[in-house]
Amino acid sequence: MSETPSIFSRIIAGEVPADIVYDSERVIAFKDINPQAPVHLLVVPKTEEYANVAELAAGDPALLAEIVTTAQKLAFEHMNGQYRLIFNTGRDAGQTVYHVHAHVLGGGLSEGSLAS
Repeated sequence: MSETPSIFSRIIAGEVPADIVYDSERVIAFKDINPQAPVHLLVVPKTEEYANVAELAAGDPALLAEIVTTAQKLAFEHMNGQYRLIFNTGRDAGQTVYHVHAHVLGGGLSEGSLAS
């Protein structure tokens, strides 16, 4: 974990505005400010303890399951249940915030479209 709070922790704390679409005790979801698809949501755990999905899977598999379940719930609400779920791990894979998060994309994606 970084000594400086991530942008996601600042959103969770209410320090940075976001278009929040879901909020529970352990998970928050909001619209991506730089969408890569017609619908692009981020599902973020409220802990900064894990930088990537592998760390999360090893450290708290129940929280990972909650993120995936939340993504599916949001997909049914916003994308007729059809979605792409992406976890970026590492700079070369497009990860820019080292606070694990899932990209939930939908709304008319083509086979070649990706999230950064």
